[in-house]
Amino acid sequence: MLRIFRRAACVAMMLLAMPAAHAQSVADFYKGKTVDLYIGYSVGGAYDLYARMLARHMGKHIPGNPNVVPKNMEGAGSLRLANWLYNVAPKEGAAFGIIGRGTGFDPLLGNKAAQFDATKFTWIGSANNEVSVCVAWNTSGITKFEDMLTKELVVGGTSTSADTDQFPRITNGVLGTRMKIVTGYPGGNEVGLAMERGEVQGRCGWSWSSVRSTHQKWIDEKKFSILVQLALDKHAELPNVPLIIDLAKTDEQRQILRLIFARQVMGRPFVAPPNVPPERAAALRAAFMATMQDKDFLADTEKAQMEITPVPGDKVQALVKEIYATPPEIAQKATSFLR
Repeated sequence: MLRIFRRAACVAMMLLAMPAAHAQSVADFYKGKTVDLYIGYSVGGAYDLYARMLARHMGKHIPGNPNVVPKNMEGAGSLRLANWLYNVAPKEGAAFGIIGRGTGFDPLLGNKAAQFDATKFTWIGSANNEVSVCVAWNTSGITKFEDMLTKELVVGGTSTSADTDQFPRITNGVLGTRMKIVTGYPGGNEVGLAMERGEVQGRCGWSWSSVRSTHQKWIDEKKFSILVQLALDKHAELPNVPLIIDLAKTDEQRQILRLIFARQVMGRPFVAPPNVPPERAAALRAAFMATMQDKDFLADTEKAQMEITPVPGDKVQALVKEIYATPPEIAQKATSFLR
């Protein structure tokens, strides 16, 4: 009888505990915690700027109001961080990061160093729908896109998986430009310094939002020429700069360019590991979008001249799935240009 009573008591305690545990699933989980926001690039670049701005404001929109702490984990154009988030990072919802907008597509494009399936990441959202540009320093002798068809332009890059390397390779392969890539810089900030020092002549795959937020003085002083826009649609501020999609001459060229530049829709992508508990993933996504509309956040981003055109996490997740359904022959052709 005593054994039966004890067993019944244990069952009763478990039943009483179940609703309490369920109630703790989001707010109680995050209360008093630190959420680590990892940045796949060095300090001072645009990805770093967007992440630190988000970290400053997002905590108040997450149930339980945790502290969100930015941490840099640079390397291989954010591929190091992407691999870490997928394979090593804790999956309970207390760690996420910002990676390059194209890093998630590395496996599709044959990068064997990419140890993840991007369709299984928990995509939190993107801070903007991006337009990138190719620029040439004012001493390069190149002032328009057509010049790159006959003259070599030495551009700085951060890694084979980064936009700074992939965009010029694709432009060379598809349209016949003659860019030479000097890669291995820790981040975009260092590529900018390299242009100033004369180590390289330009940069291809530079977010227009980053140009404006970090180098408005260079724009005002006409330190470089803007050669082409790298996106699916033109930026309103650059009506007279050609759009790369419009330069395609065949359907195959257009398909390859769309495959590569569709990533621009997820211009500043924030991503968490796979298998984050659904209710916490939903809370992080909701907190992200709430931050994108927060008046204090928007006031700070306006002062910093940061472009905010957010894309929700579920839209980013759907885009990644769509791109991974690209016909294999198109992906293989694109991959051949990236080698």
